[in-house]
Amino acid sequence: MSADTRITDRRESRPRTGDAGTLPAELFERSDAKGLARLAFHAGLLGCTGFLLAASLPSAWSLPVILLHGVVLTFLFSPLHECIHGTAFSSRWLNDGVAFVCGAVLLLPREYFRDFHLQHHRFTQDPKRDPELAVGKPGATSEYLRHLSGLPYWCDRVTRLLRHARGKVIEPFIAEKRRAIIVREARLHLVLYAVLTVGSLAVQSSVLMVYWLAPVLLGQPFLRAFLLAEHTGCPMIPDMLVNSRTTHTNLLVKMLTWNMPYHAEHHAWAAVPFYNLPRVHERVRQRIAHTAPGYIDVHRNLWNRLDPA
Repeated sequence: MSADTRITDRRESRPRTGDAGTLPAELFERSDAKGLARLAFHAGLLGCTGFLLAASLPSAWSLPVILLHGVVLTFLFSPLHECIHGTAFSSRWLNDGVAFVCGAVLLLPREYFRDFHLQHHRFTQDPKRDPELAVGKPGATSEYLRHLSGLPYWCDRVTRLLRHARGKVIEPFIAEKRRAIIVREARLHLVLYAVLTVGSLAVQSSVLMVYWLAPVLLGQPFLRAFLLAEHTGCPMIPDMLVNSRTTHTNLLVKMLTWNMPYHAEHHAWAAVPFYNLPRVHERVRQRIAHTAPGYIDVHRNLWNRLDPA
């Protein structure tokens, strides 16, 4: 079984909620055209924010624009996530190619994230086996603010990438036969970053810093806040319609995040492409245990439960 189909099939021993037989087969159909349309939208947003950034430099207006550009850039996590499920497009080469590019932007290599995310779907909210719980969720205000800063993410990404490049792959969710792939992938990414760095220094260009590095640093807190809403505060049980949260939000956020606010639906039926999740929601919304009227509401409730330390 290929790596991309394992995630969508999710053949594990843990109980699941999403029985494919409860949904019509048409909801599982994948489409290159629909995936490319959403990718074009995301790329168009990046083009617009990039143009605004270029037009605003070097004035003070560039500061909010670079933040806006960073948010759109950081949410390339959304197509990366959908592509490693193999559901963004019907063509595997498109899923793999887009995932590689998006992963390179975020220092989150495709094959590593595939294994990490597969384990998360297999053992969602299992404290011993869900890798998202390897580092506990914020329990105090200081932990919450540090988490949202994105600093723990970048420290983990850099140290793990370097360790993998040295040939040390110790994560228990990465199978022995996959470790050589993870090592080669990390080395390829480091070579790519080195080439970009040397090229920028050679031509004395600040383009990478202005349009990539600074924006993704500034945009990362918004992605951390978005991801924190998916499971935090939900029960540690196998039922996917109970251990995951669906958050109601506006159309722009749904477009930018490739419909991942429908997160309980996604976890229950991981083989359903992002563009069909709203239709799944209409069918099962009464069965979803945890919903929120918006991300501000989620974080307000989370903040109120934190220890003041």
